[in-house]
Amino acid sequence: MLTSVKDCQGSQGLQLVNDKIQEMARLFRRKPIRETRTPAPAITSAEYEIPWRPVIWSNSTRESMLRGLKRFHLRTPDVSCLKIMLHGPIGAGKSSFINSVNTTLQGRITTLALAEASAGTSFTTKLKIHKLKTGEPGCFYPFVFTDIMGLEPGQGHGVHTDDIFRVLRGEVKNGYTFNPVCPIAEANQHFKPDPSLKDQVHCLVSVLPADKISLISEDVFQKMKHVHKMAHDLGIPEVIIMSMVDKACPLVNDNLRKIYISRNIREKIEECSKKSGVPVDYIYPVKNYSEEVNTNIDKDILILKAIDNIVRLASYYVEHQDYLHQ
Repeated sequence: MLTSVKDCQGSQGLQLVNDKIQEMARLFRRKPIRETRTPAPAITSAEYEIPWRPVIWSNSTRESMLRGLKRFHLRTPDVSCLKIMLHGPIGAGKSSFINSVNTTLQGRITTLALAEASAGTSFTTKLKIHKLKTGEPGCFYPFVFTDIMGLEPGQGHGVHTDDIFRVLRGEVKNGYTFNPVCPIAEANQHFKPDPSLKDQVHCLVSVLPADKISLISEDVFQKMKHVHKMAHDLGIPEVIIMSMVDKACPLVNDNLRKIYISRNIREKIEECSKKSGVPVDYIYPVKNYSEEVNTNIDKDILILKAIDNIVRLASYYVEHQDYLHQ
C-alpha cells in the first residue's frame, strides 16, 4: 500500500511520496499484452483457398451419377440414341476418353476404341461409332460416340473440315474412310442424303491436351474454330474435354482432388477457352485411364461429371429441334 502524505516527515517523506507516484505512472504506461495467434496453414501460390468448382469426392457421388445415366432416356419418339462426336488434334486423347467413359460406366478397365501409342499421325482413319453397354445382355446406353480422324496442321493433312461438316449434318455413314485431300463425294457409298434428326450429331466434343495447349499450332486452332462455327450455325452444342491434366500440373499429378483449386489448371482452361472460342463453363478437365488395372473414384467422378453434362446438352438440343419441326 502507498504511504500517505501526512505520514511522511520532512524531505525524506516527500522523497518517498515522489517515488511512489513515479511507480504508479510507470504502471499506467505499461504496454498492453499482445494476443498471440496460431498462424494459419500456408497456402501455396499454386492453390486457391476455395475450389472454383465444388465437388464432393465420395463413392456416393459416383454411384448417384451412375444411377442417373442408367435411368436416362430420351423423350423424343424419332430419336432413340444421342450422337456425340469427338474431334481435336492428333494425340489429344479422343479414343482414350471413349475408353475411360466406358471403363467408368462398366466399373472395370475396358478397351472399346484403340488408342494411339504415339502421336505422329492420326491413328483413327475411319468414322467409327461406339456403343456403350449398360451391363445387361443386349442393352446399351441411349448415347453413342462418333470417333473421327484427328486434326493436323496444313492442307492435305488430318481430317478435312468439310468432312466434319458432313458428319455434323449426319451425311456420313459408319465405316467411312477419311481422305485428308478430298472430302466425301455424294456418289460415295457412305454418303447419306437427306439425313433426319436421328442421323445428325447432337453434341460436339473437342478434346485438347492440357499439357500441350500452348504447343498446338495456330493452324490447328483455326481449323477448330472453323468447326466450332459450323456447329454453332447448326445449333449443335459444343464442349471441350481437357485431357492429361496430370501432365500439366504437378499438384494435380500428386492429388487429383486438387484439380479445382489448382491455379495452373484454371489458367489452362482459360487459355483453352481463348484459343477455341468455347466458354470456360463448357470445358471439363479429366484424367483418362491409361496404365491402370483398377478403377479410381476421383477419375470416375470427373469423367461422369463431364459425360453427364454432355448427355444433357445433347438431349436439350434434340428436344429443341424436335419441337421446332413439329
